[in-house]
Amino acid sequence: MASKTNPVQFLQQVRSEASKITWPSRRETMISTAMVLLMVIFAALFFFAADQLIGWLIGLVLNVGN
Repeated sequence: MASKTNPVQFLQQVRSEASKITWPSRRETMISTAMVLLMVIFAALFFFAADQLIGWLIGLVLNVGN
């Protein structure tokens, strides 16, 4: 069984760990955000095109719409 840490020690440990965090700069955050948005747009376009193509092929196979 692990020993329990008292609340004061716990808060000291949290503060110590929090001081080790290195936050990204504004530039890094903007670049990462732009990259994510670009990839989302590419994925949306790809899946839209794939959906249209598959729908068209299924329509041909089942002769739907004639």
